[in-house]
Order: sequence, then structure tokens, then C-alpha cells
Amino acid sequence: MKQYGFCFDAENCIGCHTCHVACKDVNDLEVGDNFRTVRTFMTGSGYTPRMYHISMACNHCAEPACMPKCSLDALYKDELGLVQVDEDKCNGCGDCAPVCPYNAIIIADGLAQKCDGCTALLEQGEEAACVASCPQRVLAFAPIDELKSTYSTLNLTADAAPLPASTQTQPNLVMRVKDCMNDTDFDEIII
Repeated sequence: MKQYGFCFDAENCIGCHTCHVACKDVNDLEVGDNFRTVRTFMTGSGYTPRMYHISMACNHCAEPACMPKCSLDALYKDELGLVQVDEDKCNGCGDCAPVCPYNAIIIADGLAQKCDGCTALLEQGEEAACVASCPQRVLAFAPIDELKSTYSTLNLTADAAPLPASTQTQPNLVMRVKDCMNDTDFDEIII
């Protein structure tokens, strides 16, 4: 089985939220509902402030925290390794949402909903909406082993100070991070 995942280049992300908006558009999400978010953080002080952005969606984890919480087996991994919701089984109880360390699951219209990797677009040979829309080309979505190989010179990691430890769920995410993203003294800011 292939395992798809995301690659995110924080070094070149400008925090424009285009990926966020494209995701909302392709999934026809209501105001306040998001499958992908862009968060902005500040570190440093005085004359040495640093700012960075993190674009985040479901990381289709190798050990998803959400799946064991679903008593109806409505969450499953598909042939691409993507965590999906079986809408015929889901009753919208919401037990899965609070255990996701990436806040990737929403409950809307009586169902658990989340990033599905734009499966319908992939089946048509297109890129995921967030990837295709990014003006800086800081997102990629492909088999995780291919991403690790393609971007091997970028010192990739799945860890940054604002995120949960990657050992928790083994996210299928690799990031090129800025040095300041490891600073545990950070503030989240709204832009």
C-alpha cells in the first residue's frame, strides 16, 4: 500500500492563506469550518523577532489517534494510506475530533469531516487543491517516500515547537523548517 503525505516548506511560506481558501472552496465549507489552516507564530524579542507560518491539514498519520476512538469503524485508511470517513457508518458523535492532535476533524452536517487528500481530484490526475493553488509552491502531496527522496537535501522533519511530537501519531508530513520553529518560547498571532 502506498502512503501519501504532505511536504511543507516553511522557509518559503508567506502566510497568504491561499491553500486554506482553495481547500474551503473545493470542499464547499461553511464559515468557521476548515480542513486546512495557516497559523502564524512569533519568536524572539527586541531587535531579533522572527515570524513563521505553518500550513496544516490532516496528516494521514501512520498511527492516527482518531481511528481507535470511532466505535463505528467509520474512519479507515484507504489504498493511498489516507484517513477517510465512511459517511454511511458515521453518526456524527464527534468522539474522533478532540483526540486529533492537529485539530483536523470537524463535525458538520451530522458527520465527521476532514481533508480527504482531494481524492476526487487525484483520481482525475489533478493535484490537491491546496497544492495547486499555492503561489509559492511550498506544498506537495505525493507518496511520502517519494517526497522524502525528492526533498532529501532540505533537512526535513515532522517536528516544530507548536506541533505535537511526531512520535505521538507518526504523521505523514515532512517539513523544511526555519531554525526559529524549534524555539519553545513562541506566541501565536492572528493575521
